[in-house]
Amino acid sequence: MNDILHLTLLFDFYGELLTEKQKQVFSLHYQDDLSLSEIGEELSISRQAVRDLLKRTEKILLDYEQKLGLVARFQEQKKSVRQMLEIMQDLEIDGLSEKRMRQIETMKEIAQAILS
Repeated sequence: MNDILHLTLLFDFYGELLTEKQKQVFSLHYQDDLSLSEIGEELSISRQAVRDLLKRTEKILLDYEQKLGLVARFQEQKKSVRQMLEIMQDLEIDGLSEKRMRQIETMKEIAQAILS
């Protein structure tokens, strides 16, 4: 997975565990695409201070994931739901009762909702 995408996903899961300053710097850099210098100007701190804070924040997010594993578990669950969806699509063959077809359709809708 792309490093930036992975960090953003970690932020989605663990962002509320960060300080306000950490959240702000992370968001400005990764979500608003501001450079370290631009963030430094906006927050009235040096570019180096922004870099240090950003690196510390990234390490904290990675440490949370290493200890808790929520993102990895989430990705595995999505993979499993996709597999279930494929199996349900394969089940749609002639000869199934209307009731079974409706049940399969309902399960597919639930799976799609989970993946969305």
